[in-house]
Amino acid sequence: MARKDVIWMDEKTKSKDVSGKVYVVTGANSGVGLETTRHLVKQGGHVVMACRRPGAGEEAAKSFAGLKGSFEVMKLDLADLQSVRDFASEFKKKYQKLDGLACNAGMVNMESEAKYTKDGLETTIGISYFGHFLLTELLLDTMKKAESSRMVIVSSVIHAGSAKNRHDVHLDDINFKNRKFNNFAAYSEAKVASVLYALELGKRLKGSGITTASVHPGWARSNFGGGGGAFMKLAMAVMRPFTYHMTNSNEESAQTSLHCLLSDDALKHSGAYFSQQSVLYSDKECRKGGWPMTSPNPNARDMDKARKLVAKSREIVGLVQ
Repeated sequence: MARKDVIWMDEKTKSKDVSGKVYVVTGANSGVGLETTRHLVKQGGHVVMACRRPGAGEEAAKSFAGLKGSFEVMKLDLADLQSVRDFASEFKKKYQKLDGLACNAGMVNMESEAKYTKDGLETTIGISYFGHFLLTELLLDTMKKAESSRMVIVSSVIHAGSAKNRHDVHLDDINFKNRKFNNFAAYSEAKVASVLYALELGKRLKGSGITTASVHPGWARSNFGGGGGAFMKLAMAVMRPFTYHMTNSNEESAQTSLHCLLSDDALKHSGAYFSQQSVLYSDKECRKGGWPMTSPNPNARDMDKARKLVAKSREIVGLVQ
């Protein structure tokens, strides 16, 4: 049964024919990514399912049988910057344009110690933010070839923090090399970075035909957190009966990303933050969500910080100016 307070796409957006449009969805083989992909295919789109495990993507895509659109599964490991470069190169050989990019994949390191990717990036921000940053930057020229293109990056309600503790990105040590690691802080900072990137990119690309958005999809009942080891899996199983009525199905959680990828109204708000309802907001006035809504975290609205983050990110992932 759907929750009464969930924000849904309007019927016009839900019934759009997007035949001929090409989309990329990361983490498309499960959870919110799979539901986002399913709906785009249902409306006639062609979706490139960018998956770390292509076999899982192929298996998940069997559920698209009979839908109007089409799909292709391509390997993408966001924890490996060379894999991101390879994916972008291969995509541009096959496709002349990109109508929508959904940066959906993410993870959180649930361990007490920092873990690093092969490129030396803290895994939570490396996968959730840096991998998507490089992917987006490498695909911008292909996105500009579309009549109108959208970029959506998944953030979280967690980025907002509270009035007593507004999360921020620490540009002097963004990968936790010199400060004590805290997995919650790492996740929060990754999600602030995602909001800031969409903000900066929206400003930078004004007039280009590309619009951007960061989104909180809701508290999804997905497999997120499943990689946190036996304790995390046990905790999730114990909590599930109590959280069911506070969480969202994957279909409900996909609504915000789909609104930003498909709706006419989203075009008017490039760079904005869009949020599904959520009981997790410390700021009560934010709990009903909004398409778009103003983040209660001033650190996520700081354009100067956004520009510095992007400059630092280009340096870290090896993009020349």
